[in-house]
Amino acid sequence: MTESSIIWGITILVALAIFIPQLIAFWRRRKTSLERLQDAKVLGALKPMGQYPFIDVSKCIGCASCVRACPESDVLGIVFGKATIINGLRCVGHGYCEIACPVMAIEVGLGNTKERPDIPLMSEHLETNVPGIYVAGELSGLSLIRNAILQGQQVINHISSIHEPAKQNGVKDVAVIGFGPAGLSTTLSSLDQKFSHIVFDQQEPGGTIRQYPRRKLVMTQEVELPLCGRLKTGEYSKEKLLGLWNQVLKKLPVNLHTNEAVTGVARTNGSFTITTTKSSYHARFVVLALGRRGAPRKLSVPGEDQSKVMYQLTDAQSYQNMNLLVVGGGDSAVEAAIGLARQKGNRVTISYRKDRFFRIKKKNEERIQELINKKFVTPVFDSQVVEIREKQVILQQGDKQWAIENDHVFIYIGGEPPFKLLQDIGIAFGGKETSKPVSTENVG
Repeated sequence: MTESSIIWGITILVALAIFIPQLIAFWRRRKTSLERLQDAKVLGALKPMGQYPFIDVSKCIGCASCVRACPESDVLGIVFGKATIINGLRCVGHGYCEIACPVMAIEVGLGNTKERPDIPLMSEHLETNVPGIYVAGELSGLSLIRNAILQGQQVINHISSIHEPAKQNGVKDVAVIGFGPAGLSTTLSSLDQKFSHIVFDQQEPGGTIRQYPRRKLVMTQEVELPLCGRLKTGEYSKEKLLGLWNQVLKKLPVNLHTNEAVTGVARTNGSFTITTTKSSYHARFVVLALGRRGAPRKLSVPGEDQSKVMYQLTDAQSYQNMNLLVVGGGDSAVEAAIGLARQKGNRVTISYRKDRFFRIKKKNEERIQELINKKFVTPVFDSQVVEIREKQVILQQGDKQWAIENDHVFIYIGGEPPFKLLQDIGIAFGGKETSKPVSTENVG
């Protein structure tokens, strides 16, 4: 054997030693992604609740930058050398995948809302089919505080581009319904543009953020908030964000009506009459920053009217050494179960009607699984609550019913979206039945 043959032999062996492990790893990753994709198809988790990553496969080079960039960890995968949607329901619109893609082959958006029966039909300026009524925030189909803030600004910028502030007795320029992130941004933008305004919220300032568990971290991305400056941190605690609302209310002349629900909006004499549970008001433009959750959905079972039954968790530390039941399988339910299970002496059961969690964030999935493994949380899948008693709850799983000891029940099965109000206003939705928007829930 010649020296050159030996060198070539060694070179080939070294190349194979490098190439074969890479090839095996590649096939394993592809096999895993295919399995996840098939699993998502079976579970119905491919289609998004709102935003969605659109992939141009003609540009995609399969580098997996988008997969690594996604904070939810399970939305995208690489199949046959191309980025693929694995779990569309977990997409919340961070947009990091779009930023990370080196060839600009991915874009996060809503797509054609005309095909979405749960999203109002809107123009590019977020104006509905009723001229003068706009949508901002979750109701538009996009999640994330950053998106809500940007949409609030977009609406007011459009109004200011075609209308000047008016001085009409008893008529405000802008009426904002909802004072969560989108409502806050819309209000601040109105102040910045010198528009007179009035804001309504059926609860307290903060919107859905107020319903989060204590110290929950909320991702925002950097974004400019009118009159307040730039939010520079990637994550904020619930308490810090609510503090922002309080600072705004202390420093700026916000015309806010809390604990006053809007019951109707109708056009009269060139403006809108906004009817609430307390009075009626008038405005030239209306911005619907309502969110999608609405009133909490109920189980409608015997005993649900007891004081031990709650639909939000505000202070997990108040519950210790108790038997607790959480009903639901979405992020809100899992986060409540995690918070309660970390308190001293609690025995937490979580009842979910499906056979596994699949619409929850990756971090939540990891945390709840850890608590399940440590026996701090007992999951009862494929189950439903039949009756709530003073010291017990009756669960059903198939044909079997049994009682568990219980001190408190927390129900997280989604909310009743404000579609009835929008339908009465005359807002059209996508899909075949534009006059009858579908009801959605958080846990599937």
